[in-house]
Amino acid sequence: MDRGQQAPEPGAPRARGPGVMAPVRAVLRLRRRACVLRKRRLQGPGASGPGGGGGPGAARTEPRFFTFDGPAEPPARAPRRRRRRSRLVLYPEAARKPRPRVERRSRAQRCLWLLVAIVGFQVLNAIENLDDNELRYDLDGLEKALRGSVFGQPAAVGRVVALLRDYLATHAHGRPLLLALLGPRGVGKSLAGRLLARHFRAVPGGAPVLLYHARHHCPEPRAAPRCRRDLARRVADVVARAEAAERTPLLVLDEAELLPPALLDELHGLLQPQRPHRFRNAIYVLLSGAGGADIARFALHRAARAPRNASRAPPGPDAAAEEELRARLGARLAREHPLWQAAAIVPFLLLDRQDVVSCFQDEMAGEGFFPDRARAERLAAQLSYYRVAGREFAVTGCKQVVAAVNRL
Repeated sequence: MDRGQQAPEPGAPRARGPGVMAPVRAVLRLRRRACVLRKRRLQGPGASGPGGGGGPGAARTEPRFFTFDGPAEPPARAPRRRRRRSRLVLYPEAARKPRPRVERRSRAQRCLWLLVAIVGFQVLNAIENLDDNELRYDLDGLEKALRGSVFGQPAAVGRVVALLRDYLATHAHGRPLLLALLGPRGVGKSLAGRLLARHFRAVPGGAPVLLYHARHHCPEPRAAPRCRRDLARRVADVVARAEAAERTPLLVLDEAELLPPALLDELHGLLQPQRPHRFRNAIYVLLSGAGGADIARFALHRAARAPRNASRAPPGPDAAAEEELRARLGARLAREHPLWQAAAIVPFLLLDRQDVVSCFQDEMAGEGFFPDRARAERLAAQLSYYRVAGREFAVTGCKQVVAAVNRL
C-alpha cells in the first residue's frame, strides 16, 4: 500500500456496487433508445425496430420525454373505409335547384336567321312570279294555235315555244331574245310570225307588237339612213309602251334578207346588253329566206335516207342532224353580218304533199268552201314537187294555195 493513500477506517461503511452502476445503465438505455428511434425514423413509419413492437403507429405512440416505462402497445385501429364520391348532387325537394347558366347568344346569330328567312321568302316569291309571268302569255294556247295552222313543222314549232317559255319565265332579262325563222318559200315562216303577233296582242293587257316589212317600210336601199332612223323610232316607242304596261314586246321583221346593212347594224346595236333595261326586255323575230337552199338539201337528203315504207322521216334520230344544220346556218350567216351570231336559228323544212293538201283544206274552210279532201288533192296536184324516195316535197310550199283557192 502506498504512503500517499490512506487506508479506510475499519468502522466506516463501504459503498454498494449497484448504486454506482445505475447511472451507467440509464445512459446505455438512453443511447439504445435513441438508436432505435433513429432507425425507425430512417426506415419509415411501417418498419418495426428491435426494441419494441413495430406497428404502423408505433412512432406516433412514443412519449416525447424519457420514462422508465416500457413501450406501450399501439392501439389497434380499424381499417379506414374509403369514401366513394357521389357524382349526383342531391338537393332538398323544397329548395330551389340552380340551373346551369345558359350561354348568351350573339346578335349576329339572330341576324343570320333573319337573313335566311328573308332569302327563303324571296326565292318562294320568285318561283310564284315565274309561274305567273309564264301564265300571263298563255304559251300553251300559242303552241296549240301554231300546231293547228302551221302544217308540217312540228320540230320548228316546238323549238319556238320552248325558247319563248325559257325567256318569258322571268320579266327582267339581261339581253333581248332574237329568233331567226329560216327556210324556203311557202313553208310557214310568215304565217308563224303573224300568229305570234296576233297572240301577243290578244294576251290580257295586250303586249305591244311591231310588224316591220322590209319590202314595204324600206323599199329603196338608197333610203337606208332614213329607214334606220325610222326603225329606231318605232322600236323605242314599242319598248317604252311595253315598259309602262309591264309587258314584253314582240318585234317581227319579215323578209329580213332584204334589210340593208344599215338596218342590220341598228338591230345589232339594239341587242347589246349596254342598252337601257327597256331595250333588253324584248323579243325580236326575224323571218328570212336566207339559207333556204341548204335547208331544202337537208330535207331531201333526210328523206332519201328514210325507210321506203315510212311516210314521214322519224324526228328522233335526226335531232343531231338538225342541230348540225342550225350550227352550219348560223356560221354561214354570221359571215355576212354579226347580227346572226346572237340569233337562235329555227329552220323550217320542206312541206310534203300531204301538208300541202292540209293547207288547201284550211284555206278553203277559211274562204267559205267545204274542205273536200278530193278537191284539195286535185288542187295540190297542180303544184311542182321534188320527188325523192317515193315522197313528194312542194317546191313553193303553200305559197300558191291562196291564189289557187281564190280562183275557185
